[in-house]
Amino acid sequence: MANPTTELISALREAAGRLSNGAVYAWGNHGACNCGQLVQVIGGLSREEILSYTKTGVGEWTELAEDYCGITDAPVSMLVGKLQQIGLTPSDIHHLEYLNDRFVLNHLPGGFRWLQRNNREDVILYFETFASILEEEFLLRVQLRELLNECYEEKMEY
Repeated sequence: MANPTTELISALREAAGRLSNGAVYAWGNHGACNCGQLVQVIGGLSREEILSYTKTGVGEWTELAEDYCGITDAPVSMLVGKLQQIGLTPSDIHHLEYLNDRFVLNHLPGGFRWLQRNNREDVILYFETFASILEEEFLLRVQLRELLNECYEEKMEY
């Protein structure tokens, strides 16, 4: 599961909002598909720029993430690197593109159901649900860190 960062949570919510407000969506286009929407938000790139960068790699986002090399910094590597820098793993990238992470699907409002990868409303729902899960985990980590700090400070007083 992704590392719950505020940047990732925010990006997922912003991408969902953009899609809700009519952003161009096309699952078969690297710049306008599920991951493309997220890269537009985090990279400040247009769908055309993303499409031109992904032409330096082979396959869908799933294959691009698996072939990622942070050393070469080729354009497609840069895009995948941006997704990983905000907390996603190659598996998360795959699940985002196909909307099929069982953990996320189990937390959908109304319960588990399969979503369609090329359905705008399903993408919005998946992004929002994923963001809520990550936010909850992030808040739990912050609370745990605060509790540990309090325990440490009490111990230091003795």
